[in-house]
Amino acid sequence: MKLELIATAAFGLEAVVRREIEELGYEIVRTEDGKVTYSADETGIVRSNLWLRCADRVLLKVAEFEAPDFETLFQRTMGIPWEEWIPADGQFIVTCTTVKSKLHNEPACQRTVKKGIVNRLQEFYVTEELPETGAAYTVKLTLLKDRATLTIDTSGSGLHKRGYRVEDVAAPMKETLAAALVKLSFWREDRILVDPCCGSGTIPIEAAMIGMNIAPGLNRRFASEEWEQVPEEIWRRERTRAFGEIRTDAPLKIYGYDIDAKAVGAARQNAVEAGVDQAVCFRRMDVRRLLAAEGGRDASAKDLGKKDPWKKEQGVVMVTNLPYGIRIGTTEQLRQMYETFRQALAEKPTWNLFAITADEEFQEAMGRPANRRRKLYNGDIKTTYYQYHGEKPPRKQGSGDE
Repeated sequence: MKLELIATAAFGLEAVVRREIEELGYEIVRTEDGKVTYSADETGIVRSNLWLRCADRVLLKVAEFEAPDFETLFQRTMGIPWEEWIPADGQFIVTCTTVKSKLHNEPACQRTVKKGIVNRLQEFYVTEELPETGAAYTVKLTLLKDRATLTIDTSGSGLHKRGYRVEDVAAPMKETLAAALVKLSFWREDRILVDPCCGSGTIPIEAAMIGMNIAPGLNRRFASEEWEQVPEEIWRRERTRAFGEIRTDAPLKIYGYDIDAKAVGAARQNAVEAGVDQAVCFRRMDVRRLLAAEGGRDASAKDLGKKDPWKKEQGVVMVTNLPYGIRIGTTEQLRQMYETFRQALAEKPTWNLFAITADEEFQEAMGRPANRRRKLYNGDIKTTYYQYHGEKPPRKQGSGDE
C-alpha cells in the first residue's frame, strides 16, 4: 500500500531528518518547518520508527483539505475512509493545533473531527456502539491558515524515548537532539569524540549507537505495532534485520566527563542499558582540569596523557551541551570554562569544538566567531549550535583518509 508519512522534527533539524529518510531509501515529497513528508509503505512505518534518530514522531498522513468552517471540517472528515485503519473496537483520541486559521477554538475542532470519525465508523460497521477497547490510534488535526491536515501517530511515545535512560540528571537533553548534534559534527567512527560536560551521557551514548549502527528504536514499542494494517511479521523481520546490522567490533574512541559524580554514575548505567558501555568511557572530572595544558596551574600531571590518551591526539572532536538554564553555574565559572575551551583550541589547532548553548555571549568569550552557527531548540529553549573547525590533521602514514 502506498502511503504518505510525515516525520516531525525540532526546528532547525529538518535537513538532518530529511537525509536520514533518504538513507532509508524513501522519496521526499516536501520539507517544511518542523516536518518532512515522504512516500513509503507499511514497511516504511516500521523502518522509520526503528531507524530515525533525529525525528520526533512518524505520522501517517490521512487527508489534507481546506476547512474554512466547522461544517466543511465535519463533512470532509466524515468522508475519509477511516475504516481502512481504525477497526470497530479501535480506541482513538483527537488532538489539535491551529495557527492563523478561522477555526481557532481547538477543543471545538477536536470535537468536530471526533464526531466525523465516529459517524463514519458507525455507518461502516453498522453499529451504534464503538467500544474503543482495542489498539490505540491518536488522530492529529493541524490547521494552518485554514488548511487542515489529518494524521495518525504511528509512534506512540516520542522517538526520543529510546528505552535506555534509567538514570537522569537535571535538564537532560533529548536523545533525538543529541544524535543530531553528533551528525552535524565532523565525527565519524575512526575519530575521537569527547563530551567534556556529558551530564547523564546522552551525546556519547548516541554517538556510540551511531558508530555501532544500533537502531535507536530497537528496544522499545510503538503504537502501530498493535495495528492490523502493519503485520507483526514486518516488525519481526525488520527487528531481526536491525539486530544483524549491529557492529559490535566498531573501533570507537568516545569519552564523556562531568564534574558531578551522580551524573557520571547515571551515564554509566544508561550506557549499559543502551548496550554501548564497552564503547564509551565515562569519568568524573572538571572541564577546566580536563582541558588544561600540561604544566598549567590546573593540570594534574598524573592524569595527563595516561587515563586520557586522546589528549595527545590530533583531530579530536568535542561535542557538548554547555551549562545553561537549570544547569548554569555562576557567570564567573562559565567564563572560566569558556576560557578553557579557548585555550584548548589555541594549543590544539586540529581539535574541533561543537557546542550548543543559550548564552549569546559565547562567541565573544571564545575570542572569535564560530565557523558555522545553527539555530536550534532544546525543548522550548532557543539555543545556538556553535561550530569551531580545527585545521586538517596531517595524514597518517598508511591511512586512506583524503
